[in-house]
Amino acid sequence: MAHAIRAICTPRNCVYGWGKREWVMARILLFIFTVLLIAGLPAEMALAQNAAPAFDVEQASRAYIDTLQGADLEKSNQYFEGGYWLILWGALVAILVDLLILQSRLSARFRDWAERVTVRKWLQPALYALPYVIAGFLFTLPWTIYTDFFRERQYGLMSQNFGSWFGEQMIGLAISLVVFPLLIMAIFAVIRRAPKTWWIWGTGVISIFLFIGLLLGPVFISPLFNDYSEMAEGPMRDRIVAMAAEYDIPADNIYVFDQSKQHKRISANVSGVGPTIRVSLNDNLLERTDPAEVAAVMGHEMGHYVLGHTWRTVLILALIVAIGLFIVARLAPQLIERHGAKWGIRSIADPAAIPLLSLILTVYFLAATPAINSLIRINESEADRFGLDTAKEPDGFAKVAMRLSEYRKIEPGPVEEMLFFDHPSGATRVRMSMQWKADHVENPVMVNPGKLEKE
Repeated sequence: MAHAIRAICTPRNCVYGWGKREWVMARILLFIFTVLLIAGLPAEMALAQNAAPAFDVEQASRAYIDTLQGADLEKSNQYFEGGYWLILWGALVAILVDLLILQSRLSARFRDWAERVTVRKWLQPALYALPYVIAGFLFTLPWTIYTDFFRERQYGLMSQNFGSWFGEQMIGLAISLVVFPLLIMAIFAVIRRAPKTWWIWGTGVISIFLFIGLLLGPVFISPLFNDYSEMAEGPMRDRIVAMAAEYDIPADNIYVFDQSKQHKRISANVSGVGPTIRVSLNDNLLERTDPAEVAAVMGHEMGHYVLGHTWRTVLILALIVAIGLFIVARLAPQLIERHGAKWGIRSIADPAAIPLLSLILTVYFLAATPAINSLIRINESEADRFGLDTAKEPDGFAKVAMRLSEYRKIEPGPVEEMLFFDHPSGATRVRMSMQWKADHVENPVMVNPGKLEKE
């Protein structure tokens, strides 16, 4: 066999047409290759010297993270860190308002008015709730104007004028005047019927209201604040439909809503339950980002739906509410026994006790904020991983993380992120996307993010 091969391919008559010079070079290369093998150095290592450098996850991540620099970085940090104090001050404002309503005996007056209007015990809490909601709205209005309007405009995040913004506040007030009385009426009904175990049944009542909100919110509430229109036909819509179909997500209706009239944040969601399920994305997402970013965002939002985060969140919130109502059921009677005569409160079944119940819950939810943030952050991190697996757009995902960092501190410390972040930080998300790229993309290449704004 060897002799036959030599006869076919010699320096003079090789089928590849090699001459003597080519054979000499081939023998030299063969010798070098043999030496490398003997030395224990794989041939691919020798060739890699001329190949592209290995993908470095941290270097690729820094290329994105470092696009936020200077005044923009400082503004983002200041805005988000200021929010830490807003959590505390907002809770203190709510507590002071409830104390004012109690100490001034306004609460007792609201109850007396409800009793004059009707003798029906089941209806009196609902009537009480009407002036209570209005008083709370008026007392907290200066704080709301500062935090939700002036501060947002100060940091360049608000698109509305004051008139438009205030109009939406009035819509929110109107919704509260419908929903809150119904909720209070139901809770006080269970307090009267089950004075010792009302906190268990109260948790069930709140859970039912949460479900109704999930069911009706996309259809009846959201359109009060924004106009929703069917997304135009095109490649982007086709891709969203294909992504949804892969996981049996109903995508008959994909809506675009005009949130740019309020702010420039990008947003999307898969909302609703059963017949009200819909896929929605705001106009900022379409106007400010490229298709890879849109796909990354929609993959994330679909992750919430597929992974059952809506129901998980409802169950977790129900547990948190149950603990809060249990604390209220233990503390409120003691405080009423001590201060009830001064406040004009007869018992925990008295609607005049509502500010006291609200005060206790405010303190409880303030203390529970880190735990609630962590639970939400776990859901968001899972949705991030799902979105990367679904959209397969790690660079698009990293760009989105940087856009969100316009108003979220990008590199917090680990304790800071645990306590105050209900979403993974921008740096965490960028590193996750680059690690996914390293693990799932063949021969990944580091890109220069450049300017984030869509050309």
